[in-house]
Amino acid sequence: MNLKQSLLIAVLISAVSLGAWEGYWRSQGFYPNIDDNKDLWAVQRDKVKSLTNDDVILIGSSRVLFDVQVDEWEKSTGRKPLQLASPGSSPLPIFHDLVEKTDFKGTILVGVTPGLFFSTTYPEASPWKRPQTKVDYFHNRTYAQQLNHYISLPLQSNLVMMSGSEEEWSDDIDLKALLGRIKIGNRTGEPDFPPFYNFNDTRVDRNTTMTERTAKDTAFANSIKRVWGFFGKSAPPPDKKSTMAFFLKDLEKFKAKGGKVILVRCPSSGMLKKGEDMAFPRATFWDELVKQAQVKSYYFEDYKQLQFDCPEWSHLSAPDARKFTVELLKIINADNGLSNPKTN
Repeated sequence: MNLKQSLLIAVLISAVSLGAWEGYWRSQGFYPNIDDNKDLWAVQRDKVKSLTNDDVILIGSSRVLFDVQVDEWEKSTGRKPLQLASPGSSPLPIFHDLVEKTDFKGTILVGVTPGLFFSTTYPEASPWKRPQTKVDYFHNRTYAQQLNHYISLPLQSNLVMMSGSEEEWSDDIDLKALLGRIKIGNRTGEPDFPPFYNFNDTRVDRNTTMTERTAKDTAFANSIKRVWGFFGKSAPPPDKKSTMAFFLKDLEKFKAKGGKVILVRCPSSGMLKKGEDMAFPRATFWDELVKQAQVKSYYFEDYKQLQFDCPEWSHLSAPDARKFTVELLKIINADNGLSNPKTN
């Protein structure tokens, strides 16, 4: 057997093996999905330099990411907002980066998830470190990293086997994740973290929707609720004083530039909402923030049309997210909250 034949056989074996692996995971209900990683975020962050004063940037945690749909926003306003929200994150590091490192003077919508917004300013704490890592990566990424990301996108869009994730979901199927799920006893003695499954579909522009399974499969949604319960029990007390001071300082700088900020409290429901109300009473957290910020502010419970039930207590289903976006924009436009309301 010559070299050419050996190479051909190797290619055929590889193709068959990869095809079988791909087919297996598709038979298990998996489908291609783009990883919402730091590279995807950095691509959107890079677009800030080309925005005008009429544009809008969305920041916050995963509720803004899931609940504000960029297509619906574009239909209502004529402009697609830039999605820079970061799951499990305080919005403060990203807002600080936009204020200090850009000339943007448009509108920034800030999602206020109480447990994250008022969490901390400690650099090593997860709610701060997660978004700061994205910011640092954007400013320091190399051309090779950018090229690698663009090459990976067609593969992520078409192959299930490329479904790795920075978030380390319990249902990731890359080799590292599969090996990581092999447990040999509890060596640390710490309570086991409940399985946390991926429940979002992501596009290249970072428009994100809840998966249909999460919205319709109660058992699956309950698995995510257990994660929120675990986080709630282990969360440290809020640091309202330092987070408010940090945000308000940046807010004044942004206002001085001519920029506008909109505060939005997206829906939550069930036991999670009850826990938020107990740990972060509206009067002493949201209301005080609004009073000191002196910007347009919208709390979902104040508007019947913004009240939706969240399948897993914290995020809206895809259909409800579209409705929420449309109704929120109607309220904001009626309040003259945007620089460029669509007139038709």
